Amino acid sequence: MQTMKILALETSTELCSAALWLDGKVDAREAAAGQRHSELLLPMIEALLARHRLGARDLDGIAFGAGPGSFTGLRIACGVAQGIAFGAGVPVVGIGTLLALAERSQAERAVCCIDARMGEIYHAAYEKRNDSWRAVHEPSLCKPDVAPALPDGRWTGCGSGFTAYRTALERRYAGRLERVIDDLAPHAREVVMLAAVEFKRGAAVAAELAAPLYVRNKVALRVDER
Repeated sequence: MQTMKILALETSTELCSAALWLDGKVDAREAAAGQRHSELLLPMIEALLARHRLGARDLDGIAFGAGPGSFTGLRIACGVAQGIAFGAGVPVVGIGTLLALAERSQAERAVCCIDARMGEIYHAAYEKRNDSWRAVHEPSLCKPDVAPALPDGRWTGCGSGFTAYRTALERRYAGRLERVIDDLAPHAREVVMLAAVEFKRGAAVAAELAAPLYVRNKVALRVDER
């Protein structure tokens, strides 16, 4: 892991970010993208590589935020990761966006919620043990008021789901939440840190096998559902 050079991309939310793992150190870039991820991501990658005098073929692997999150954002990150990986002949690792959010929270127990629109959230809960994350609840799609119950303990709530549905989530998790960081979003910095471990354990796949984790199949309400 200490000799690897890994590029990571994260575009699952309105935050667009890229990061390089270089001999155990991380250099990252970010921008509030809105809907401009495809416009901003490639120049961000080029700037990172140029700063460290690297080309795509100098990389040992590519990582990306696999989801759940914005359908368009997930496709952009996966597609760009595949394109670079194909050209460079290197493998790919997809990292769950909610797991990256847990890592970014720096908590021991994190309940991660991203606003999925249509009155729903992308939800997962993780607990850190011996410096490794264990999924208490795997990523799922749910209504905030029926989010999966949390075990006893003090939890950190994080993500845009708490911005959109804070009252419902705080009611659901009454007595469990130690703090809430609602403005936290998945970032390529944590994606690349988690990916470095996956590359070390041989969990990377060929570029053509990389795929987003959508969780939801439906992207908008019908007129009669609004």
